[in-house]
Amino acid sequence: MTNYDYDLFIIGGGSGGVRAGRIAAALGAKVGMAEERYMGGTCVNVGCIPKKLYSYAAHYAKDFADARGYGWQFPVEPQFDWPTLVSNQSKEISRLSTIYQSLMNGVGAEVFHERAALLDAHTVQLQSRKVTAKEILIATGGWPFVPQFPGSQHAITSNEVFSLETLPKSILIVGGGYIAVEFAGIFAALGVKTCVSYRGTHLLRGFDLDVAAAFTIELEKSSKLHLQSNVEEITKQGGRLRVRFDRGDDIEVDTVLFATGRHPNTKELGLEKLGVKLAKNGAVIVDKHFTSNIPNIHAVGDVIDRVALTPVALAEGQILSQRLFGKGNKEMNYHDIPTAVFCQPEIATVGLTETEARERFDEITVYKSQFTPLRHTLSGRVEKTFIKLLVDAKSDKVLGAHMMGEYAAEIIQGVAIAIKAGATKADFDATLGIHPSVAEEFVTMRTPA
Repeated sequence: MTNYDYDLFIIGGGSGGVRAGRIAAALGAKVGMAEERYMGGTCVNVGCIPKKLYSYAAHYAKDFADARGYGWQFPVEPQFDWPTLVSNQSKEISRLSTIYQSLMNGVGAEVFHERAALLDAHTVQLQSRKVTAKEILIATGGWPFVPQFPGSQHAITSNEVFSLETLPKSILIVGGGYIAVEFAGIFAALGVKTCVSYRGTHLLRGFDLDVAAAFTIELEKSSKLHLQSNVEEITKQGGRLRVRFDRGDDIEVDTVLFATGRHPNTKELGLEKLGVKLAKNGAVIVDKHFTSNIPNIHAVGDVIDRVALTPVALAEGQILSQRLFGKGNKEMNYHDIPTAVFCQPEIATVGLTETEARERFDEITVYKSQFTPLRHTLSGRVEKTFIKLLVDAKSDKVLGAHMMGEYAAEIIQGVAIAIKAGATKADFDATLGIHPSVAEEFVTMRTPA
């Protein structure tokens, strides 16, 4: 297509970069890629996939306990072996990473497993050589952020947690977002004494307040919670860690995990030298077409800090390549994106929160239901399910659906289709429920809260 070495060169081999490369190659572009760590990016290697596998492991602990209420007897107590979990998930992650490499090989793309940085708008400096490209895509994702304070070097992040050699007896998890509460559920279920510290007044900022409140009650059944609390210092004492908080108290734990967010991974890429505009947190500023202020430099995925979800990065990468090398003119729609938090119990949501709905609509109707699911009437587990629907009172259109409970992600995925299609509350009411199921609650709520 051009006189450059590549029509498209991608820095970053995660979900967004790989999807963009595959689509571009299918449209006839010559594609190159640099990935210095691992193919598949955060999601495959140190994110959603291993985290979900660990979540499954945690659920087995609860399932064994629940089974007794249904007559199951265990002559010998089930034993959990952490090294087996670590080893098996490592093998699976390695297999998936290899698949990402194969996907790029299959479309004829050339992948360099080395560091890359920009020398100018069309030249990429690799460790082994310089290459040129007509279009350049930054898809380097995000990187865990740990604030600097005395002893912060003793903390680990989600990058290291999956390869811990031994299961700690106690852990402090710092953060109140989805990563923090997911790991809290995992470690607590595996028998680790778990404490969660968060500087805010409530967990899961950005989620519906009722859902966050309901989940907080559930989390406190298994973990100790420190709200409005900041870590001031970590000191190592005889193989353990003493953590001092700004409110004067301290605790001693085996491990401290910081899950305080991720920052766009743009350091030492040469972007600032080229004049590429970056946000204060390092995110590449792009327009609706994912193009920076330099016309041939683009960015997708977590590095643009819009919606940090794997399916979003995939869609962004595809839209970009179809525009650059095909006849695509589609724009990304960020409305009604379903998402899940694989905490325990699970949370899933789609559409507006109640706060957002009240800001955008004159009048909304709220439907809520909180109950003990049928399964736990015999298991004896004290765990509630919470479901909420938000409806525009004028049009009857369903604006948002939120759920906390088992299989929330599987259930909300189906509800998301209805909301994306513009379903009304009357449509939900006209749909017969599957009985007995938790999901039927979405079509049987009749009385506004």
